[in-house]
Parts: sequence; C-alpha cells; structure tokens
Amino acid sequence: MNQDVVKELNAFLKGQYMGIHAYEHLIQRAGDPEVKGLLQQIQQDHKQHALKIAERIQDLGGTPVDDEGFVGSIQGIISRVTAPNDTQGILQSALKGEGYYGVEVSEEIVKGDLDPESKRIVESILDEDRQHVDVLQNVLK
Repeated sequence: MNQDVVKELNAFLKGQYMGIHAYEHLIQRAGDPEVKGLLQQIQQDHKQHALKIAERIQDLGGTPVDDEGFVGSIQGIISRVTAPNDTQGILQSALKGEGYYGVEVSEEIVKGDLDPESKRIVESILDEDRQHVDVLQNVLK
C-alpha cells in the first residue's frame, strides 16, 4: 500500500515542480509589477505544496523526487520557447497551466489508492490550486 501511495505522491510532486519552473519563466517575462507579484505568490504556494508532499512521502518511508523528471523537463523547454511576452498571454498561460496541469491532470494522478492523510493533504493543495484558477480568471476579465 505505502509503495503505491509514494509512487502517486511522487508523480503529484513532479507536477508541483513543473508548476514552480513554469511560473519562474512567466515571472521573468512579466513586465507588470502586479502580475509579477501575483505569479510570485502562486509560485510560493507551489513551493509550499511541494514541501508538504515531500514530507508526507518521507513520513511514509519513501524518497521524494527532487525535480519534474525527464518528461517535465522537456515540457519545460518547450514552454520556455513558446512562452508569451505580453501580460494577457502570460496570464492566459498561467491559467492554462494551473487549470489543466495543476488541477485536472493532478486529480487524475492521485485518483488511485491514497491513504486518508495523503488524500487530505492532496485535496487541500488542489483546493488552493482551484483558488489560483479563480484569481487568474478574475484578473483576465
């Protein structure tokens, strides 16, 4: 049981690292100080999420991954090349990443057999990610 939980949590953790790195590239391109600040706050949340998941993996006797993995790094390279430079594009890119990868893909990753404590942690993280989606949607209006 623990091995499967650790595997799922590590897959989820890779997604958090992908988010942290994606926000790094968007922050570097953001010219608007308010947008930059918003992106930095969301990135900080993802860093906190990664710490929580890494601690949970350790508590279960596993070893947390420390990066987004090969597939994630390839996706990161592609997103750097195709990342927008304008404020609207940056916000739309953040919204797509947060909504699709941050919430939808993450929900799929952790659909399996998580123990109650791991499930509670992941659900609280996904709730925060859904709030990020709401904030980004409101800023884009």
